[in-house]
Amino acid sequence: MAQSRYLSAREAAKQLGVSLPTLYAYVSRGLVRSEADGNLQKQRRYHGEDIQRLMERKEQRRDPARATAQALHWGEPLLESSLTFINDGKLYYRGYDVVTLASQNTVEDTAALLWTGDMHAQIAAFHEPLTKSASTKLEKIISQVQSYPLIESFQIALLLASSEDSTAYDLRPGAVAQTGGRLLHLLTAVAAGHVVNNAIAPTLAESWVPRQSTKAIKLLNAALILMADHELNISAFTARCAASAGATPYMAAVAGLSALQGVKHGGGVSKAEVLLNEIRTADNAGPLLSRRLKHGENIPGFGHKLYPEGDPRAHALLQMMAETMPRSPVLSLSNAVIKKARALIGEEPNSDFALAVLARLLNLPEGYGLGIFALGRTIGWLAHAIEQYHSNQLIRPRARYAGVMPHID
Repeated sequence: MAQSRYLSAREAAKQLGVSLPTLYAYVSRGLVRSEADGNLQKQRRYHGEDIQRLMERKEQRRDPARATAQALHWGEPLLESSLTFINDGKLYYRGYDVVTLASQNTVEDTAALLWTGDMHAQIAAFHEPLTKSASTKLEKIISQVQSYPLIESFQIALLLASSEDSTAYDLRPGAVAQTGGRLLHLLTAVAAGHVVNNAIAPTLAESWVPRQSTKAIKLLNAALILMADHELNISAFTARCAASAGATPYMAAVAGLSALQGVKHGGGVSKAEVLLNEIRTADNAGPLLSRRLKHGENIPGFGHKLYPEGDPRAHALLQMMAETMPRSPVLSLSNAVIKKARALIGEEPNSDFALAVLARLLNLPEGYGLGIFALGRTIGWLAHAIEQYHSNQLIRPRARYAGVMPHID
């Protein structure tokens, strides 16, 4: 059942099945957030997501088996992780605010932080030039995959490189971090289309947007950081399952890429790109969005279950784009879409929409918005793999059988 963003005291108490004094006790204990109602200053309203969370906890105590099944669908936490914390509309990597990281640090810093806990850790591939032999192998891989769409080229490159990298079978945390550096360097080279010895964001900017590389570096660096991890999303969980079986970091990344391409995950970026292509001009935003709703279609790129007040990643990236290229007609278009979508469905843009706007702003080919998502999220997949290798536990949930029972003669 959909949960309202805010509830009155009586509505909240009714949903929880408790008295008003008990509701107020939950508030005093920090279990439910309340604030002054904007329309009725003498009354208070209560956060619906907190009420929903308490209801789920009560259900878990009453029916543990059912609660465990629901945990696989936006339910109670399923695994422990020290990587990403989502709380009160903000996102943190190992205690660092992600928006701050995106504005002050590099992709390499963020990768080191997520993989080792120390953003100053030395990852060889980030600091040491390629040997002639390694450069030759990389050039060969790039030539083999360059005719494929970007995401598919990532997967094929990982498969080809894994057969040449025997050290990837060393699954100790420090060794996996070093493998991660080589892997990220590989994908960056594939995305750029040539072998380089440079940092990730500058490499992409100089290859993709040479005439505006200085501005593009800032935007691409921020986008990759903002997309690096997002707790236990489907691609991270898939990569983590592969790692739990002892698959190498290359194969964990391939697994993550496979899940990311699903229309309900990374496909959201592609849908948002299609939406912008359909609208084309700011004047078309209202009629086309209204028509979508009339035809029973949704508006892709808006709303996020974990951020009822708005996705901080989207807000940060859109704001950075506005500061970097304020006169771009692409931003006029995106602002018109945001304004109209907000009026129609009451939702804020999410990271899918922001990536679609970024790809259009930099005039990138089709699929490159998702490519930025994939390259950034690879950092998170490897971080989850490192945690899973360290735990040495196989992820193997049981299924509740719902089929035909055995026939007994």
